[in-house]
Amino acid sequence: MNEAQTSQEQAGTTASRRPVMRLLEQLGRKGTLRILWELRDGLPQSFRALRTSTGDMSPSVLNDRLKELRASGIVALADAGYLLTESGCELVKRLKPLNQWADRWFEAPEQN
Repeated sequence: MNEAQTSQEQAGTTASRRPVMRLLEQLGRKGTLRILWELRDGLPQSFRALRTSTGDMSPSVLNDRLKELRASGIVALADAGYLLTESGCELVKRLKPLNQWADRWFEAPEQN
């Protein structure tokens, strides 16, 4: 059992056996997408800077999400702060078209 599975069990969530569902479960946790989005430029951020850039997310939630993202290999902690791993960069790259779609959808909701 890996650390991400242990975190999910402690949080009372069940891990799906399907990888896409496991990813969506993790991305759906409070603050996870916001953290990824704030790290998307590739520049490392300290915990304090990341807390500020995520709208003053509570330290405990931010810490929990960072632990989960690190255990999943999506975020790493370097000397300069937290940053996306190669896998995390690929994930964010794949989320960008969804962001573009959301921008269009938000601008013209009556056409949806």
